[in-house]
Amino acid sequence: MMLQMAKFGFVGLSATVIHAAMLLFLVEKWGVGPVLASIPAFLTALAFSFLLNHHWTFAARGAYGRYFSRYAAVSVAGLTLNIAIMHGAVSLMHQPYLVGLGAVILFVPSISFLLQRYWAFSNPDPGILEK
Repeated sequence: MMLQMAKFGFVGLSATVIHAAMLLFLVEKWGVGPVLASIPAFLTALAFSFLLNHHWTFAARGAYGRYFSRYAAVSVAGLTLNIAIMHGAVSLMHQPYLVGLGAVILFVPSISFLLQRYWAFSNPDPGILEK
């Protein structure tokens, strides 16, 4: 499991670099607004991280639709948790945003890894893989 966690972390960091590079390219070279440019940047990073986690981190086989829908759901849940933690830290507890960021960094990747491992990429019924 430790190797999987390391792979998951590497994929996450790589996806972050891809997201940032795509965002910078679209804003700086094509003149796209940063909010609008965030959409393709996020989607590119999501696709990259899904494929790498699917094939490398969790070594899943087949059933792309099943795995991707669950992967995307966990990603959206992670984003929601990120927002909730930041809101709680900054708006409710009146803490500096860096406190919220620390909590996000501590909790969101760990929870995301566990959900990806035990739900999104869990082994389905063997018959599903053949479809």
